[in-house]
Amino acid sequence: MDETQPLLQDAHLVYDEQQIEASAKDIVDFDPEGDAENPLEWPAPYKWGIVALLALTAFTVTFTCISVVPVATRIVDDLNHGHSSKSASVLLVTIWELGEAAGPLLIAPLSEMFGRYPVINVANVLFIAATVLAALSQSASSFIGARALTGLAVASNVLNPAIIGDMFVSEQRGSAMSLVQLAPLIGGAIGPAISGAIAETMGWRQAVWMSVILATTCEIVFLTCFRETYKVAILRRKVARLRRETGNMALRTVFDIDEGSGPKRIWAAVIRPFTVLAGSGVLQAMSIFGSIIFAYFYIMATTLPDILETLYGLSPAVAGSAFITFSIGSAISVVICNLTLDRIYINLRDSHKSAGRPEYRLPLVIIGGFTLPLVAAWYGWNAQLHLPVALLLVSVAMMGLALTLAFVPLAAYVVDAFGIYAASAMTAVIVTRCLAGMSYATQQPPQQQRKQMGVQDLSGSFSSG
Repeated sequence: MDETQPLLQDAHLVYDEQQIEASAKDIVDFDPEGDAENPLEWPAPYKWGIVALLALTAFTVTFTCISVVPVATRIVDDLNHGHSSKSASVLLVTIWELGEAAGPLLIAPLSEMFGRYPVINVANVLFIAATVLAALSQSASSFIGARALTGLAVASNVLNPAIIGDMFVSEQRGSAMSLVQLAPLIGGAIGPAISGAIAETMGWRQAVWMSVILATTCEIVFLTCFRETYKVAILRRKVARLRRETGNMALRTVFDIDEGSGPKRIWAAVIRPFTVLAGSGVLQAMSIFGSIIFAYFYIMATTLPDILETLYGLSPAVAGSAFITFSIGSAISVVICNLTLDRIYINLRDSHKSAGRPEYRLPLVIIGGFTLPLVAAWYGWNAQLHLPVALLLVSVAMMGLALTLAFVPLAAYVVDAFGIYAASAMTAVIVTRCLAGMSYATQQPPQQQRKQMGVQDLSGSFSSG
């Protein structure tokens, strides 16, 4: 698939590399005989080291996000001097998604203009600063504001898949994508358990400071070990070097043809996520699908602690550790994706005797999409009927399995389908997901009633499914 031709309906929205002769003397590209600057040709150990770094960053982001869930009520009580507010507790958890929805609108286009390296490092520094602000907050409103800023600075969600697409060919992206997804599952599992235990012994602020330490460690590694992976940025840097060496100011990349310069280029980058979304009905459908499947997670994340503490009488620490079951199910799904995603892609490509197509990523998405509403209904009826807690936790694990089985191949599909514009395309998926998740979660009643829990999740499951 031509990396400059993403899955768009409007041809004028993208570059047409085929119109440029490959032999044009002033066009700079990677050497087809081998080029050390080409991320696709970097040594495998280094590329997988970058995957590990992306995984560590994803772990840190998820840990920071989810660690406040089991202690949200305690944080609000402490900062409001004993005045409890369920709506404030829910907002404290979900406001992150508002920031996470807005951030990619700048992070993605800036990374496609200036490259991944400067953007991800600036975003990481802002993430650290916002987390420090949360740790020092003296009121619930300031803590909620800091959480929104922290979500705003999250770059890993939108850039991790794009960076993997920069470094790996289609036949290898599935394995790398699934491994990066494993780390946030671990963060989601141990984050609530650790924060719940620390809140009971040392106070909730110590859990936030732990997030600061993790984020700072990630940023140090990024500054010292990460290299630019975006093809366009690397080639433009190569053009600048060759212009200095040869004096030929006509040198350019294929991506600079008829693009303009200065304000025009900046404006084109800023509006690109909207342009890509508007130009692809497929991406619009995938974004809606992604928002629906993640709405199940947000509803579960905001209701599970109350269910376990109110209906089953568990402590905040134990209720927080219950999220481990979700991560166990998700981890099983990641293993399935790691073992089968690339194999399914290669088998479908070979059986059709054609070039690889992004649609070859979708069989697992279909399975996860049909399974998730049924599992969500099971989760709701477990709470309503007050069935044994073991059955409730099994339903949570199955939700993690189905959700991850639907989303990991979906991210791989977007990267394959949109090529160099993968970051902008992922922005559409992430923004709709975050906005829908925040909307669904904040619309839940302030106090879940036992008789309504199952009915709500059941009706939501089948209306969304």
